[in-house]
Amino acid sequence: MQLPTWSSVLLCALTPLLANALSLDVTSSASIKNASSTVAKDLLSYYHGTDPGQPTGLFGQPYAWWEAGAVWGSLIDYWNYTGDAQYVGLVQQALLWQVGPSNDYMTPNQTKTEANDDQAIWALAAMRAAELRFPNPSASPSWVELAINAFNDQASRWDAGTCGGGLRWQIFTFNKGYDYKDAISSGAFFQLAARLARYTGNQTYADWATKSYDWTSSAGFLSDDYKVFDGALVESNCSVIDRIQWTYAAGAFMYGSAVMTNLTNTTATWKTRTNDLLSSMSVFFTGANDTHVTSSNPGIMTEVACEPLGTCDTDQYAYKGLTAQWMGEAMQVAPFTTDIILSYLQSSAEGAAKQCSGGDNGTACGMHWTKSEYDGKTGLGQELSALNVFLANLAVNSSAPTNANTTEPNTTSVKGTTPSSTSTATTSGKPTATSSKPSSGSDRLWAASWTLSLVVPAVLLSLSLF
Repeated sequence: MQLPTWSSVLLCALTPLLANALSLDVTSSASIKNASSTVAKDLLSYYHGTDPGQPTGLFGQPYAWWEAGAVWGSLIDYWNYTGDAQYVGLVQQALLWQVGPSNDYMTPNQTKTEANDDQAIWALAAMRAAELRFPNPSASPSWVELAINAFNDQASRWDAGTCGGGLRWQIFTFNKGYDYKDAISSGAFFQLAARLARYTGNQTYADWATKSYDWTSSAGFLSDDYKVFDGALVESNCSVIDRIQWTYAAGAFMYGSAVMTNLTNTTATWKTRTNDLLSSMSVFFTGANDTHVTSSNPGIMTEVACEPLGTCDTDQYAYKGLTAQWMGEAMQVAPFTTDIILSYLQSSAEGAAKQCSGGDNGTACGMHWTKSEYDGKTGLGQELSALNVFLANLAVNSSAPTNANTTEPNTTSVKGTTPSSTSTATTSGKPTATSSKPSSGSDRLWAASWTLSLVVPAVLLSLSLF
């Protein structure tokens, strides 16, 4: 009997793998919804909060508390864009289980890790639920009440005693990083304030949004050419800035500015800021397979601070997901951004789909969207980022977020008083000694090439059949 050629053996081995790869046509809503459905299912395979003894609303190690909030916010968009309601109960349970005793996403079991940006991610998920009129099984707390309570917490922590203002990264003095002020904490607070201003019509929130934006700019975290830098230690009066750039920090300010543009009826100042921030985000878009970006090849989203070198940690795999989500939402409130944003989102989604070809099911997603083959490493952040970049492509044909005038009565009744933006609240206590903002997760070694780990065993199996 004639032995098969190597080409036929490889084809035999690869056929089932290729058949399971995710299919995506970014011009077809049905195709995007199908791809999103597949990835949403894979995403939730990491969740065990409904199992006995497992924490409700959380994903467990190595995934941080904030990332769970990002997942539930993403699944609100999934419900809205696709019309698939199968996860509504799960999202409701998670968002309400983690609210804490004061309904502000200050949960006692997260004291050792919860930072201002972490709290803000959960608050923004609740804000999205309010804006989209996501079903709430209880009249109290309403979704917007949760967002407002978290906002009030953060406004009370505004620290005018160091660096002229801003939020510290950490909330508690005993946590490493309390002596650091960062762009994402300011950006998430700015975005939350802007969205609350638009939703409620309360000028105080708009004043806080302006104050946060202006401080970030004056501190140098937001440069004259609209680059968003990570942050600085307070011991230097924020004068020695870590100039690393992350997608989600830029995305937070871009979307917040888009909301302010919508709120102020396309005021020139905020429209210019939105456009210039979006323009500066071109640094995050790389050509497929590292080719040159052109008008016909707008580039694929890349976490440039860590992705090219393979040094991204567990948290950082999810940053592109938040960025894609906010870019999609920016198109809804600021349609003048659509041409640029949609071209970025479509090329990025096509790249992400090629990465969603790994794992036992053939649809697990990797991070390197510029590469044409699965990079060999998947996880919650990779799945979240892929899901959000797919969903964001549906935003352009969806209606803009609502405001309080178009929601049910139980979402407009808010408890508590919003602090004035002229307040000089500070966080008490001595900062701990740290040398820099610590990484939010540990670096990992890259897995072996997928062609070796998947194809070689399949080849050997095929040979054994002859």
